[in-house]
Order: sequence, then structure tokens, then C-alpha cells
Amino acid sequence: MHRKRVIIVGGGAAGFFAAITCAQAAPGAKVLLLEKGPQFLAKVRISGGGRCNVTHACFDARELTRRYPRGERALIAPFHAFHARHTVDWFESRGVTIKAEADGRMFPTTDSSQTIIDCLLREARAAGVQLFTQRGVEGAVKIAEDTFEVTLAGDEKLQCDRLLLATGGCRTPALGQLAVSLGHTLEPPVPSLFTFHIETPWLRELAGVSVESAEVSAPGAGLRERGALLVTHWGLSGPAVLRLSAWGARELHQRDYRFALQINWLPQFSEETLRGELASKRAAHPARLVLNTPVAPLPGRLWEQLVLAASIPRDTRWSALSKTALHALVLQLTKSEFHVVGKSLNKDEFVTCGGVRLSEVNFKTMESRICPGLYFAGELLDVDGITGGFNFQAAWTTGWIAGNAMARA
Repeated sequence: MHRKRVIIVGGGAAGFFAAITCAQAAPGAKVLLLEKGPQFLAKVRISGGGRCNVTHACFDARELTRRYPRGERALIAPFHAFHARHTVDWFESRGVTIKAEADGRMFPTTDSSQTIIDCLLREARAAGVQLFTQRGVEGAVKIAEDTFEVTLAGDEKLQCDRLLLATGGCRTPALGQLAVSLGHTLEPPVPSLFTFHIETPWLRELAGVSVESAEVSAPGAGLRERGALLVTHWGLSGPAVLRLSAWGARELHQRDYRFALQINWLPQFSEETLRGELASKRAAHPARLVLNTPVAPLPGRLWEQLVLAASIPRDTRWSALSKTALHALVLQLTKSEFHVVGKSLNKDEFVTCGGVRLSEVNFKTMESRICPGLYFAGELLDVDGITGGFNFQAAWTTGWIAGNAMARA
């Protein structure tokens, strides 16, 4: 009897999950996982600052799909089959306890990505998956109805019945070439999840300052997000900026990452309540310097710079603050304007918008609609989520579905 042969190209989260799932569901199959780099799960290792943001504590499938700028509709059925709760249960049933943080991100309780890597390697080996590093795939062709021939570097050739491509985001079109050679179309790759370069000197001087909740918007592009904000040496980062970059990936690319950015540093106040808060400061501390009396929860250093940016002299006391100056301060607190002049990729995630066109894939099985026997998982697809564990969840889900489908096929 013919032994099913499955080749998985790509040793990241999606490839590993597919390999383990397939090998466990079809114990007689020969499952090979080929990784072109020197180590498996490189992105898992560095994600979340080395802690691995496994998934997000969003356990409703429909709600989960709303975190994906590309792929929302396609992921509805997959997430009903395998979503964040299933991911947590999968790891916990294998001895890895997962915890949720206040913002919903989920990590192993060890706070070490090595825990996740060790678990995946252990499961893959126990299931009989044959694991190979430094085995880059140069080409793939279908030579018969149920047979693919895969060419490795050095002209080594392997054959399989089922082929899964899980090669990660197409940061350049060349990285999607295997899919294209088998008849697929790539949506043009552009970066997603990036930080903003802003040259405003007073902002850069605040590098390291963070605000727990701010609202950032790019009015010209119709984008708005709320969340934590971090000032860096080159501009702005943090969840609010990363989410805005994900939703605006194509639009901001078209603008060459040059656009007007507006920040409301105190979105918990309406303009009216903020004016009331400032009036209370003036009444309670008339003799104090405006510069030294921040509105909570703004950090003192940031408040000082915002007061100066509103053209209020350093020696101004609350009692001497004019109506015009008060109006300028309210504007600076609620509608600070900056000009973004470039971007940097978020090193923890370096997610790409773009990839294999979703209409060409059956998301109930992750099988190609163009080339039977070919499957996809992970970021090679034109699917990407906002920051917070959503991209890993898409990898676990599509890998699980593809693995099961290849086992059944």
C-alpha cells in the first residue's frame, strides 16, 4: 500500500502546526518539514520581546476576525473550527500554561518563547515528522495528478502527494515565487505593523516616554486607532501606531509613508470636560506654573513639552493663563499635529500585507483552488492581523486546518 508523502515548506509557526497536525491525524504518512534557514521557528523565538505572544484572549470566532485588516471574511469558517481558545487548550494539554495580560495578549507563564519552541519540536518529533534545516526549496512542479516534484538547493529532488507552502510573508515578490510557479497570483506585498518616523525635535527628546491610552489618527487617510503610545528616538511606536499601520498598510504605502498624523493625548476627556479640568487646575493652583502641573495621567515630561508647543512661556502661572493660551493648550492636548516622514518595521513581528490571493484558496481545507494537492498556511496568504498575537493565531489556525485536510486527502 502506498504511504502518503507530505512535504511542508517552511519551519515557522504555521508549518510546524500543520506538520504536527497532519502526522498525528495520519500516523502512517511520511511528513517532511523543510526549513531553508539554520533554525526552526525563528520568528516565534523573537516575538513579544522573546516571550512569544502566542495568541489573544478573544474567544469569539466572529469577533476575532475583526482584528484582521486583510482576511476578515476568509477567516470566519477557519476560526469557527479552531480559534484562540483551541490554541490555549492545545498548548495547555501539552504542559504549557498560557496566561492573559491586561491588554489581552497571551504568553506562556514562563515568559520565554523557548517554552513554545520546545513544545512544538517535542510534538513534531513524537509524531514522527522528519525535520530538516538548511534545506531551501528552489522549485516545485506537479508531474502527475497526485505527485509533486520539489527541487532543493544542490539540485536534490523529492516527490510528494501533498505539498504545503508555509514560507511566511512575501516581503519581496520573489518569496512568493513557488506559489506563482504553481499558478497562483500574489497580491503585491507591502509592509504592515511599522512605526512612524517623525522629525519634530521636542517629540524625539521624549524618547522612552509612554502614554497608556492615546488616540492617533491620519485624517487624510481616514484612519483612527486608540491604545498605548510610545515615543522613540525616531518618532512614535506602540500598539496604537502599529494597529494604525496595519489598517492603513496599502494607503500609507501609496503615500510613501509621508502623511499628517494627529494625536489626542487625553481621549478619555471630551473637549468640554478637558476645559473643565484645566479650569479646576487654575482655581486650585493659581500660583503654580502651568508647566509643573500636568493633567493625569500624562507624564510630566510630555506635559511640559505640550505646554511649550502651545506657545505658553515657561514662567506662566495658572492665574495668568489667557483664554487664547488656554484654547491653544486644549488644541495641543487633543489635536497635536505631526508630519510622518518614513517608517521602520516592527522587529518583533515584521508582518507583510499581501501574498497569495484569498479567492484562490479554499479556506475550509486551505487547499488551492487552482492546483489540487497544494495547500497554504500562515503569512504567505494575503492575511494579516493587528499586533497582539493575531498573526500567530492565523498561523495556528490555517496550519491546523491544512494539516487535517492533508491527512484526510
